[in-house]
Amino acid sequence: MTDIRFGFTMPADQLEKARRSTYVVDLNKALNLISGHFDSAWIIDHLQDDESDSLESFTTLSYMMALHPQLKFGHTVICQSFRNPALLAKMGATLQFISGGRFLFGIGAGSSGGAAEYKAYGYDFPSAHERVEQLEETLQIVKAMWTESKATFNGRHYQITDAYCEPKPNPIPPIMIGAFGPKMLRLTAKFADEWNVSSTGVIGYRRLVDDFERACQIEGRDPSTVRRSWCGGCCCAPTQAEAERFAADRYSANNPDDDFGFLGTPRQVIEQMQAFIDLGVDAFMVDCGGFPNLTTFEMLVNEVLPALKDSTGN
Repeated sequence: MTDIRFGFTMPADQLEKARRSTYVVDLNKALNLISGHFDSAWIIDHLQDDESDSLESFTTLSYMMALHPQLKFGHTVICQSFRNPALLAKMGATLQFISGGRFLFGIGAGSSGGAAEYKAYGYDFPSAHERVEQLEETLQIVKAMWTESKATFNGRHYQITDAYCEPKPNPIPPIMIGAFGPKMLRLTAKFADEWNVSSTGVIGYRRLVDDFERACQIEGRDPSTVRRSWCGGCCCAPTQAEAERFAADRYSANNPDDDFGFLGTPRQVIEQMQAFIDLGVDAFMVDCGGFPNLTTFEMLVNEVLPALKDSTGN
């Protein structure tokens, strides 16, 4: 029996400057609509997207967590390069304490296409191999600061000495890692409670599942102990034509390998999601197309989610 979870990925970059005055009101309307139906709300972690509006993730998350106490909140996913690991551990512990245990810890190694963003904000942009090494050290530091009375760590990239993190997070937030490549999949098998993949169609996802299960075998981890989630676009409407209008050129369900988003009527979206559920996915974090139009949200809350829960016995 699978407990299907839904999360809303709040729009935080590529925002239209013309909608600045209504953004907070529009976002609160969407969060009010999903409260009691969706389990969580999420935010990406980017600092800029050319000249379009982009919101800093932790600041936005903190504000919305206070306004919507029925929801858990997390990142899809934190870029570990943007914050000192010890500070990141402290920020997460503080959010967990002050929200009453509603922080979800999603993290990744940073985008391979992010060199311009790093340079703009004064960050070094090391190789993918080095960023994975940095992420592994970050995870060790975060775990130590969340579980030990005081933490000391001497790594190749990061060092801390007698670092206190009080109050400790209680409970410790689950660790979700966004991973595609072999090294990241092994890191996920080693550290994560949840494995997240974004905007990938079912054919590509099936290959990734095979790769992930091999990584688990190498790390001596039972793959069934790691939850699986999918993050990406969704446009749902009473007719396919309306859903396609919401999607414009941003989302498509026609590429089963990559750049994939759920798109269509409720029945079509249910069928598309069921293919992932059959591969072990039990959570969907969706960027709802058409925002601030609420049609996709209404279709998911009233038709898609109840049907999926009925089909899985929940």
